[in-house]
Amino acid sequence: MLATSMADTETLHCLVEVPKGSRNKYEWDDGLQAIKLARFLFSSVVYPTDYGFIPGTLSEKGSALDAMVCVSAPTFPGIVIPVKVLAVFRTRDEKGQDDKLLCVPRTDPNWNGLDVLGDLPATLRTEIEHFWTIYKEPEGKPVEIQGWEDRDVALEVIEDGRRRCREAES
Repeated sequence: MLATSMADTETLHCLVEVPKGSRNKYEWDDGLQAIKLARFLFSSVVYPTDYGFIPGTLSEKGSALDAMVCVSAPTFPGIVIPVKVLAVFRTRDEKGQDDKLLCVPRTDPNWNGLDVLGDLPATLRTEIEHFWTIYKEPEGKPVEIQGWEDRDVALEVIEDGRRRCREAES
């Protein structure tokens, strides 16, 4: 069994860029200190979850770790949601490794009883997989789906992301 990590016991925060159900791709712009419209999805699909990032982390690509937050109704860009992580969905795109943490809101009784990937409804898991498989297809940008990893791996991804962020700041 892994030792309990800080990410395992604390409340993480996800800054939402894209609300569930959107075809607009919004992104946080550090220079503007605001969320801006990055592009419209060419695919006729919508984000199956709220989507954003975990501040204070860096992915292998140099941006904050991506996070999907399961919500019953979409929130809005710029909101911060206290979350707990259930799993990580591993993909690789034209820019490199592109992990996405799967989270649930800590204070939403519709979701906060879920603790591991197996708790997520299979239909939602399939919808998430399908979205990430095809969302860049019309742009001619391939995405390699590597699959789901459990909560322990997700916590390791967070710890690695925090370490990268600390190293980049020093």
